[in-house]
Amino acid sequence: MTIRGGGIHRMKEHLAGLSGNVMSCTKVPSEVRFRMKASIKEHEEKKKEKIISVGFENTDESEFYGIDNQEIQNHKDKRVDNKRKKISSDIKDFMKPGEQIDASQPSIKACIQSKARWKETDMSLALWFYDACIPLNAVNSPHYQHAINMVASMGHGYIGPNYHALRVPLLKEAKLFVQNAVDSMRSRWVEPGCTIMGDGWTDNRSRSLINFLVYCNQGVSFIKSVDISGIEANAENLCNLFAEIVEIVGAENIVHMVTDNAPNYKNVGSLLNERYPTVTWSPCAAHCINLIMKDMTKLPMVHDLITLASRVTVFVYNHKWPLNWLRNRSGWTEIIRPGDTRFGTCFIALKSLHDHKEHLQALVTSSDFKKYLKVAKAKEVKQIVLDEQFWNNCLIISKIMGPIMRLLRICDSDEKPSLGYVYEGMWRVIKGVKELFKNKEKLYGNCILVESSLAFQYDPESLTGSSEVTRGLLDVLDLMVPGAEDLMGEMNTFREKREDEWWRTFEFDAPNLQKVAIKLLSQTSSSSGCERNWSVFERIHTKKRNRLEHQRLNDLVFVHYNLRLKNRYEL
Repeated sequence: MTIRGGGIHRMKEHLAGLSGNVMSCTKVPSEVRFRMKASIKEHEEKKKEKIISVGFENTDESEFYGIDNQEIQNHKDKRVDNKRKKISSDIKDFMKPGEQIDASQPSIKACIQSKARWKETDMSLALWFYDACIPLNAVNSPHYQHAINMVASMGHGYIGPNYHALRVPLLKEAKLFVQNAVDSMRSRWVEPGCTIMGDGWTDNRSRSLINFLVYCNQGVSFIKSVDISGIEANAENLCNLFAEIVEIVGAENIVHMVTDNAPNYKNVGSLLNERYPTVTWSPCAAHCINLIMKDMTKLPMVHDLITLASRVTVFVYNHKWPLNWLRNRSGWTEIIRPGDTRFGTCFIALKSLHDHKEHLQALVTSSDFKKYLKVAKAKEVKQIVLDEQFWNNCLIISKIMGPIMRLLRICDSDEKPSLGYVYEGMWRVIKGVKELFKNKEKLYGNCILVESSLAFQYDPESLTGSSEVTRGLLDVLDLMVPGAEDLMGEMNTFREKREDEWWRTFEFDAPNLQKVAIKLLSQTSSSSGCERNWSVFERIHTKKRNRLEHQRLNDLVFVHYNLRLKNRYEL
């Protein structure tokens, strides 16, 4: 049965949340809202399809085809007389004006253009890029060619949106479009579960902001950013903010939340667990590993080694002639220099400096370097570079930190769920350090003491036999599957078999264990996605655009971040 008339249309607008004719419903589920908006949009498109434009208006066809103007006018008159005729549904999708155009099939008009006309058009786009300081890699955007095709399909006389249109109505529509794409991703949060990530930051206007993102094995979605400059950042207030995100995402879809290990965030985890017992808190593994590396840099031997390496690097890059001499050598690459807040870069810099050993020794032993011995610190740099013990120490420290650096890369990546690697990864790091020093405790004692600060006990016989691991497993199972006696039986069967053979043979006989394993092993262990999102804020909220109000800044970041996710996973 088909219902026609304004009544059902206003009901759809009411459920879709469109203001104007009726009041919007505040209690409608997001899935219903999404379907109603899609239905209204489809209805509007069908109305537009009743009139098909063949593209003759705003174009002087006689200039290209030699067609008589009278013939063109007669054709236009026929089109006007027939514009109310119904179009066959099997060809309407190919005739809609303004839709996607196949760039690989240029029109006749484009083919007959002269090379000078093509070059003039290219130069117009290039001058726009140069004048507005648009990054040249913007042409790699999937929306670049599509935008050009859409402008070309509009024909001569099209005027682009002005400043106000881009700033207000189009941004609002773009946010709604991206929000629908994010809502369509909710179905992917059900089976594998998801992780809430939160991190604080201070922008260039000294505003305290908190980013909230949702991680699932399909990618990271940006939810919103909150300005907390006017409230106290205590556990209770932060818990209320996280509770809003839990309600948006759905408590049944969330496995745990990840933040840094500051005391107030740790208390937030406890308070949130009281409200939602199935939501647990864990500190950011990447942040914890970064703090481990910070403690490593405080060891006297490591600190002195980093200081000497820094003197060599600073001397090379602060003097024009040595730097130019090195850059003219075959095979030279730039020395990696440590960052201010990333302590892992100190060890990367040591490895990079060791890789340049031959170039640096060739520099200080060259005849041209003798004139630089009068320069301050040149003799000290030469002494450091020619000291073999210095290079041996650089190599030893690089090998010690190699396993933990690999673990940091795993935890810091959004490409692959990392929660299942952290505990065993730290176990392998300590085991690797012991093997490097041939199990001589007097040599590796300080390193093991620092790396054990991630709060787990090392069991040389079996990681899974550790009492801490077993106790933690039981606690998690009790939260996720309360009173699951069947699950414990499935666990006993699992422990008696080889893991790979067991999953292939008995996976359908253990549905409870399968669901728990999928949810746990599909999560991230760090909130690095939040930190990477701050770079998006910095690109949008520059010194020249520092008057952007927070809501508009939030909308711009929301569209940019989630639009890239949509393009990547084709939501």
